[in-house]
Amino acid sequence: MVNIHDVAARKRQEREAKLSTYRKGCIHVPSGAIDLSQYPLSRLTETERIIVHCDATAIVDLIRKRVYTAQDVLRAFVKVAVAAQDVTNCLSEVLLDEAFLQASKLDQYLEETKNVIGPLHGLPVSIKDHIKIKGLDTSSGYLGWAYKTVADGDALVVEILRNAGAILYVKTQTPQTLLSLETDNNVFGKTVNPFNRNLTPGGSSGGEGALIACHGSPMGVGTDIGGSIRIPAAHCGLYGLKGSVARLPHSGLLGSHDGMDAIVGCVGPLARSARDLELFCRVMLDAEPWLSEPPLLEMPWKRSVANGEGLPEKLAVAILFDDGVVAPHPPITQALNKYKHALARAGHDVIEWQAVDHQYGWDLITKLYLLDGGAEYRETIRAGGESEVPQTEWMLKHAQGRDPYTPADIFKLNSEREAFRSKALAHWNATQQRTVSGRPVDVILCPVAPTLAPPHNTTSWWGYSSHWNLLDLPGVVFPVDRFTATASATYPPLPHPRNDVENFIHKQWNPTTYDNAPICLQLVGRRHNEEKLLAMLNVVEKAFKDNALWEEHL
Repeated sequence: MVNIHDVAARKRQEREAKLSTYRKGCIHVPSGAIDLSQYPLSRLTETERIIVHCDATAIVDLIRKRVYTAQDVLRAFVKVAVAAQDVTNCLSEVLLDEAFLQASKLDQYLEETKNVIGPLHGLPVSIKDHIKIKGLDTSSGYLGWAYKTVADGDALVVEILRNAGAILYVKTQTPQTLLSLETDNNVFGKTVNPFNRNLTPGGSSGGEGALIACHGSPMGVGTDIGGSIRIPAAHCGLYGLKGSVARLPHSGLLGSHDGMDAIVGCVGPLARSARDLELFCRVMLDAEPWLSEPPLLEMPWKRSVANGEGLPEKLAVAILFDDGVVAPHPPITQALNKYKHALARAGHDVIEWQAVDHQYGWDLITKLYLLDGGAEYRETIRAGGESEVPQTEWMLKHAQGRDPYTPADIFKLNSEREAFRSKALAHWNATQQRTVSGRPVDVILCPVAPTLAPPHNTTSWWGYSSHWNLLDLPGVVFPVDRFTATASATYPPLPHPRNDVENFIHKQWNPTTYDNAPICLQLVGRRHNEEKLLAMLNVVEKAFKDNALWEEHL
């Protein structure tokens, strides 16, 4: 019988014991250091440094061409991952011995057959903690689940990764309940942002965000029911994709509210390049996961569409500058304006997206998240003898003082959700009246959140991310820049706050708070059009880069 009070200490000691064998000396981080991102790279050889700066697509190509072995690649990423854990607290479970054994087998296979075992041969892939890996504990941020939730099988996404030749080597930190856009729990503690330790890396895939940002993983697997892939990607300067429900494999996950389908999460990738998102989706759907997971649609990956086939020569892009609830902080608005200018200069049709009831959408989705009034979350926390971390407390307040919904209530909420989706779809279609081409917009460009990575325990508006979960539209996050707080910079004043949440977030705005935080934006596409969304991301990024080159030569 495990003593509940010893659980956290034991989990952390076991993690440390598994990492210590692979730690190459202690990294000294000065107490006043804010930017931690370079410390994990400080003990690499030149070859290792080259490897960890490659994206996943390049890595699998270099292994296939036998430039590097799978063991070379794994050794480099493990060295960084161990150091990344030391500075950001991003890891949960560790399976490094097994990973090196697998890398050795893969190298032997390639040596003997001259063929790779699959399209991800030798690629290290990190996995969010609540995605099951056979034989590993799956505490998922709950003390009460530690040592009681050892996975008896692999999640489908893990099975596909293994069959494709990927190497699983670490699992990453998640928040208590998983229903949080920060990463903090009582099992392993809080994860910090590698670019500014005073800020959150986001959540609930925050361990993935921090690890990949440190170059400790070339590709990670997260999940998203309200922003949990896109927020960590944004706060950590990465690419991240949330598809529509029923497109990518989602079975074999452990979390509260298993079986609740009023609002459903999605599995998806976090990575260092846009093409890696396409690689992940292609591998997943080439495996025909709908033959193993009944809810999935039989929709093979259309690689030609992802590469741009069928796209109009000029896109129609709608930009959402303000969701009507919380106007974004100046660095985000500035980034949107830069993209507006670049897209217009490239000849694309740019209009403004008029927000559709984001406050109503938030009120509705929180009811769908907490159909039982938060009872299961509270019971699980209580069973572990632990307390609610601040962001759990914040979320559960949304159901404070009300009873669980009855079946009749839930039917009504589901009807409201479908009516809201119909209204939003009609709104999208009506943009044809405002575009030059006379067709509806192809894509929406918008913030991921109203702030850059915020200080710990202060996330208070999900509306720029959860809105698209409610509508079941795919969203992809991409990096724009890194914010630098300079004394000479001036910023336009924020508008007068329209509500208490906006007032709180606007009072947070102080350039020095967000120094070195990544700036990212989001593209939102039509439902189940993930290939087209990634193709449009390529077009949007090209327009921005071409414009930057043009401005350099002025």
